[in-house]
Amino acid sequence: MNYRGVFALTRKDFFLYFQNRLFAVVTVIGLLAYLVVYFLLPGGVDQTLEIGFYTPIQLPSLEKVQEEGLRFDSFDSEEELRTAVEEGDYIAGIAFPKDLASSAASGKRPTVTLYFPPDAPDSTKSALQSTVQNWGYSATGKSVAVNFSEETLGRELVTGPIPARDRLRPLFAVFLIMTETLGLASLITEEIETKTLKALLVSPLNTAEIFLAKGITGVGLASIQAVFFMALVGGLGRSPGIVLVSLLIGSAMLTGIAFLIASVSSDTMSVMAWGILALIIMMIPAGGVLFPGASAGWMRVIPSYYLLDSVHIAANFGAGWGDVWPHLIALILSGLIISGAGVSVLERRFQ
Repeated sequence: MNYRGVFALTRKDFFLYFQNRLFAVVTVIGLLAYLVVYFLLPGGVDQTLEIGFYTPIQLPSLEKVQEEGLRFDSFDSEEELRTAVEEGDYIAGIAFPKDLASSAASGKRPTVTLYFPPDAPDSTKSALQSTVQNWGYSATGKSVAVNFSEETLGRELVTGPIPARDRLRPLFAVFLIMTETLGLASLITEEIETKTLKALLVSPLNTAEIFLAKGITGVGLASIQAVFFMALVGGLGRSPGIVLVSLLIGSAMLTGIAFLIASVSSDTMSVMAWGILALIIMMIPAGGVLFPGASAGWMRVIPSYYLLDSVHIAANFGAGWGDVWPHLIALILSGLIISGAGVSVLERRFQ
């Protein structure tokens, strides 16, 4: 292995990258723009608790109950209520049983089911139980004793709501990685068109060493900027090791996509066209991060799902290695497949 040659080529690529005014400016402006957007977004959560409820029998509506900081919405079925809570539209859900009236009349304790998202704090759960009991007293004029059955919908990792801007942190980080990926693809495309890449074959470097240098450049440019952003916005406060490893492996996987883009591009404009298409596809799983419970099973075939979800649950939920290791393995395997395909196709083009 010609380590000195690989280092020299990597250093040259870093220098040429920042000579490209387009990507040099986009790198700086993009980072600043994401930081500005992040800090402009609210750092807290709405204190009004939106609660859904379902009742199969005619009862005085909870929508008429006026309590400060609470809003109640009725649902036509318990399944719709579950879905709304699971997707994060409501902080909690209340499902009344069909035998509520008969059980109360006979002295039995009816069971009321309470649905909560995984980030609902214990204070919200106890407050909702008190609200249901108060509602029963308002409806019947006497104290109503009930049993509560609690069900947490989704992944339960933390106790506390997550601000919207913190949910966006993984998305911003991946945007930054993709920007650097487009820059690497543009650099490789330019070298192919000017025959520079082919000329390197007569140097002491072999093909594997050339692609290794390109890979180091891509991973370095992408991961350094993403890690810097996450550090500035507090994304390394929980499970920093997992966040760093996830971004590093994700950068390697997206560098493979840069090889694929360069293999089908003829100039910077075509790099941008193919790159935007790749960016749109890679961003599809972001819906599962922004809207909990909205992630469909088919999204798991897109490799960026494992990158976004790993960074999300590590930075926002404090997930451990046991929670993310399947994601990391999926990222490594997809990165090897994509990089292998990119190197194979690109090698055929410039040879």
